[in-house]
Amino acid sequence: MKKQYLSYQETVDFLAQAMEKYPHLIRLESIGDTHEGRPIMMVTVSQDVAYANLKPALLYTGTIHAREWIGIELAVNFIQYLLDNYPSNPDVVEALTRNTLYMVPCLNPDGFEYSRKHFSFWRKNRRDNGDGTFGVDLNRNFGINFRRSGDTQSNIYGGPEPFSEPETQAIKGFVEAHDNIRLALDYHSQGNVFFPAHKFNHEAEIEGTDLNVLCANMAQEIYKVTQRQYGIHRGKPPANLIHGSGREYYYDRGILSAVVEVGSRNIPDYLINMSQSVDENIPALLYALSSAINYSDLAPMRPENFTVMDVSANQAVLAWDHSPDDEGCYYQVYRSESPKYHCTRENLIAITSQSEYTDKQLKSGYRYYYNLRKVNRVSRIKSPFAPEVKIKTCLEKDEFSFTLFPKPEQIGYVGELTSGQNTDHFGYNSLFIGVNKTKGVCYGVIAFDMDRIPSDAIIKNAMFSLYPMNRVGAKIENYGEWSVSILNPDDINELFHFDDIHDATPLQTLGDAIDSDQLTQGIWKSWRFSAMERLLIQDQLEKGQLLLRLQGPDSLPLSNDSQMMQFDIGYGRFGGGIHYRPCLDLIYTRRPYQLALAATDSHTISQDKPQQSVLQCGFDAEGETVFGQVAFSMSCISDESDIVITQAYFTIESESLSGVSHPMRITVEIAELDNLDFDSVKHREKIEFLGYEISSQDLAKSPRQSFMFDSSARQHLELFHSEKRTVNLIIRATSASRQKEAMVNWQSIDSEQRPQLVIEYIERRKQALDAPQELTATLDNGLVKLTWTNPAHPDFVGSYVVRNSFHPPRSPFDGVKLYAGKDNYTFDRFGNANMPKYYSVFSYDNVPNYSVPVSLKFSADEVTPVEYDEFEPQDEVEKRYRDGD
Repeated sequence: MKKQYLSYQETVDFLAQAMEKYPHLIRLESIGDTHEGRPIMMVTVSQDVAYANLKPALLYTGTIHAREWIGIELAVNFIQYLLDNYPSNPDVVEALTRNTLYMVPCLNPDGFEYSRKHFSFWRKNRRDNGDGTFGVDLNRNFGINFRRSGDTQSNIYGGPEPFSEPETQAIKGFVEAHDNIRLALDYHSQGNVFFPAHKFNHEAEIEGTDLNVLCANMAQEIYKVTQRQYGIHRGKPPANLIHGSGREYYYDRGILSAVVEVGSRNIPDYLINMSQSVDENIPALLYALSSAINYSDLAPMRPENFTVMDVSANQAVLAWDHSPDDEGCYYQVYRSESPKYHCTRENLIAITSQSEYTDKQLKSGYRYYYNLRKVNRVSRIKSPFAPEVKIKTCLEKDEFSFTLFPKPEQIGYVGELTSGQNTDHFGYNSLFIGVNKTKGVCYGVIAFDMDRIPSDAIIKNAMFSLYPMNRVGAKIENYGEWSVSILNPDDINELFHFDDIHDATPLQTLGDAIDSDQLTQGIWKSWRFSAMERLLIQDQLEKGQLLLRLQGPDSLPLSNDSQMMQFDIGYGRFGGGIHYRPCLDLIYTRRPYQLALAATDSHTISQDKPQQSVLQCGFDAEGETVFGQVAFSMSCISDESDIVITQAYFTIESESLSGVSHPMRITVEIAELDNLDFDSVKHREKIEFLGYEISSQDLAKSPRQSFMFDSSARQHLELFHSEKRTVNLIIRATSASRQKEAMVNWQSIDSEQRPQLVIEYIERRKQALDAPQELTATLDNGLVKLTWTNPAHPDFVGSYVVRNSFHPPRSPFDGVKLYAGKDNYTFDRFGNANMPKYYSVFSYDNVPNYSVPVSLKFSADEVTPVEYDEFEPQDEVEKRYRDGD
């Protein structure tokens, strides 16, 4: 027993003394008695506590599992923090003025005391089961999706029936008598992760964004203190979720609820680890308490129909409904580049009273996540969040993108002590990376075939993404680091041979290694390649494969048995499907064709008759401007496909300068010319200037000069090509002083130094294909089956299918990806067929450009049973964890 920890009675005594000292802030009461006769104490904290039940409230429950002492320790320290900082801290004052804290520091007093005094690993309460065994897992004894079991010896035995235990009856009675509870947090150990509540179906819920943002903002408060990152993981319903938990009971009653798993041990070293866990969670708890009012009847209504109206390479147009009730409110728009990201001042990009916002200066080919809420102008109370909108910006005109996924036989892990099973670890398991006593050192292995990327590709951007699904095996605080290395595939005989992978010398390790307290579960982890690392991908194009090794710590300190992270592979019984599969996102351009076009015609145009094949510019005897004109034909560039001009410049060389008494500056412009007479040219329609002006002094130093086409000028060249028009360039001299008979004589189009138009271009589609047609949805053996008609076009590559629970997806990335490929049907294998939802299908080409969507709303006419999968462990370690051992 650690002497620093409080006993249950010491906790009750502390609360009683606090109430005696601060009667206007604290009320203490028993909400029931345990099997052994201990009172289950509820403490209420609020300014003017007599009116506490009239305010929106946060419910805190701790130590429902006896050995998880963080709950009771954090509770006591948080109350002490509130008392120490009231009324000096305005954040504390505002939180307690507007909200109420209901706190059960220990929901399992009997089990906690048994853990303290007799058996520290005890988890359940102390019910006498009548068969020589004791205890019920209280967090399996609530009424939502309760599952009966006769195994009373099990650590997760849920009791003979729902709410059979006095502890769960007590909290049930309190919650049902207090409909002002808006948030509920249940504190556990271990894992450094938030587990938001769910409704046992693989669908987004209207409160899903609220839960994620609440947890993300709390996680950000934790990060400020210790730089430790907490994960956010709802699991993957309907498979392998716990049954009969308090979290789901609260959520079923309309309360936003989450489990908070703190630390990496149940009873850690108090002075180092437990005190750190307490200190980092106090600001997070204060934030949660302050937020209760935002989910109450006092808050504005949630914004409706938040969606993206248009996406380009560099901007996104967002829109939402604006109702008359919103007149007293403004909107806050948040943007992030990662899912499950916090919404704080740091990423608040707009405050507006409008119902539309255009977000500009975005990066091409990037994913962005947008969140929206209302704020009352007077009270500053905030609304719940609209469901999150996800987009991926379009590509720049010269860019292509491709997402690579490993084949089942190309992804797995190799264990030092599992040589006989390493082959079976590929395509059917999670990646276990790190070290433990059972498997030894383990490496993840992922190979990506590169043969679908053009051999002339030039990699502009690359990102490898991996989904961490469990960190419970990482038991040592702040120990070890995880990293990703590029291996030479020529050095590896077999991917599943441990020695081959272990002995390989990395070509490069991506970015920075990630410390153990920075690698979280439930949030995608991405490694973006540096310029040097992208060159290595370029090299692997020739080999046809990119081979990655994931490595973690390879040794354990004395008396420790595991430092292992678990990642999803998206395959097999334990995978979450394609949207959880590790992937390599590439953005690339292609090596351009280069043409040096000779001029087809040239003139000098003055007040006199135009002179063909003579090229001059300057001023005549009367000081009138003399223009040079050069024409180019682009007919040698094939018009069988679209082109994108990546670079263009006009090169011209002066033969001599005559009569130039004052500095002149020379400009070149693209012009629209119907005739070559002087008046037509003088009053020409100017289209675009090229590059920068050059001076007569520049020409004296270097007769040959180049004028670059900027992005707008290059677009005009592309238009001229598509319309098979001649490119006319006008060369003109300007001067600050009036000059006469001052002339620049240029090399003619027949000379060796003739003018040239140099163009570099790639072939690439610019416009999307037609959308798929005739989208229908039917029920087929309990699954939603979608069918459609693909466009008949030689550039058609596939159709992309997306599901969204709240609005028709306008972007292929605004929802859950169900399918991408050439077929004209797919099944929604992860959704709940009983729930209404929207589906959109987009066609795409090899860029890819995505079409406008064809969309429908699906609502089943019949109820389809949903079967909850029984838990099936992947290995002995996971079985022990899920069994509460």
